[in-house]
Amino acid sequence: MNPRVDGLLRTGLTAVQKAVQSHALTPVVALPPAVRHRLAGAPIEIDGNVLDPDLQLLLRLEALMPGSGGAPKSVAAARANLLNGARLVAGRPREVQRVTELTVRGSDGQLGARLYVPRTAGRGLLVFFHGGGWVVGDLDTHDAYCRDVALEAETRVLSVEYRLAPEAPAPVAAEDAIAAFSWAVEHAEDLGADPALVAVGGDSAGGNLAAVVAQQCVARDLPSPVLQLLLYPAVDLIGRRPSRDLFAEGFFLTDAEILWYRDHYAPDSALRSDPRVSPIFGPLEGVAPAYVVTAGFDPLRDEGNDYATALEAAGVPTVLHEEPTLIHGFTGMLALGGQTRVARHRIHDHLRTVLNP
Repeated sequence: MNPRVDGLLRTGLTAVQKAVQSHALTPVVALPPAVRHRLAGAPIEIDGNVLDPDLQLLLRLEALMPGSGGAPKSVAAARANLLNGARLVAGRPREVQRVTELTVRGSDGQLGARLYVPRTAGRGLLVFFHGGGWVVGDLDTHDAYCRDVALEAETRVLSVEYRLAPEAPAPVAAEDAIAAFSWAVEHAEDLGADPALVAVGGDSAGGNLAAVVAQQCVARDLPSPVLQLLLYPAVDLIGRRPSRDLFAEGFFLTDAEILWYRDHYAPDSALRSDPRVSPIFGPLEGVAPAYVVTAGFDPLRDEGNDYATALEAAGVPTVLHEEPTLIHGFTGMLALGGQTRVARHRIHDHLRTVLNP
């Protein structure tokens, strides 16, 4: 081996070790691309897609982290692991002009929320629901991403801390999301936004809640969002599609975790077909235009794609972007560049167009 390359690879291995020890991805992403790709290993191709090499390296790094693999040992451990993991991949949070802690209306009392206002902002507002299987996640796990959205899409972002399972099982999170979105529309002008330019969005479980909000606003004759932004959403807690088996292990979200989250959020199996839990079974006619993003190496890929197809069949203006090289959760991996950054820019460009007409 070339002595220089050999030295760089040894440096890379040291950086990986430091990242594991300090929960910081910076020493890894600072390596030359060729070294990162060598450390990632041979390319992984499944179902015609080739995994992004930086994500492949990240997955190798994740496998070295304590508590990785299999279903979570406990709810408390799962919540701590997500917060630590979010800090690892988010990098340094970006500065926005103003971040305000506030409360919004939930279905039974007040919910914590956080408003992000960038220096350059139009009159739009994105009401955002974080992912985490309805069991983990909070305002802090998605703080860096909300800052990024606010800055890049030039829009206000209201992140809502809905109640989590198992303390509050389904459909509590859905009802909280509906109430919080309605509150945001009612108070849009107080938040500096136009009530006609309020969108709803979320990632994973948050994408599920955003889809539910879009449906229930129509069903309950409430003001509808101008857009529903669904980032690799979970929309079907009953069905099982090929991507669940193709990517059951080794690609950040595992099949064991999906089942663990489902059983905590909807322990009553009879409730899993309720459209407030599985929006793929809900009425789609007349719901807000949709922007759906899925990832090629995500066990939830196929149900997200199927939901976009169902929306189109119902006459809903729908844009679907399947990011073929990426994994579940990529929007929060702000420390990475490459295709993850390109995909985020695509999302932000669409939001900016809709919310800043």
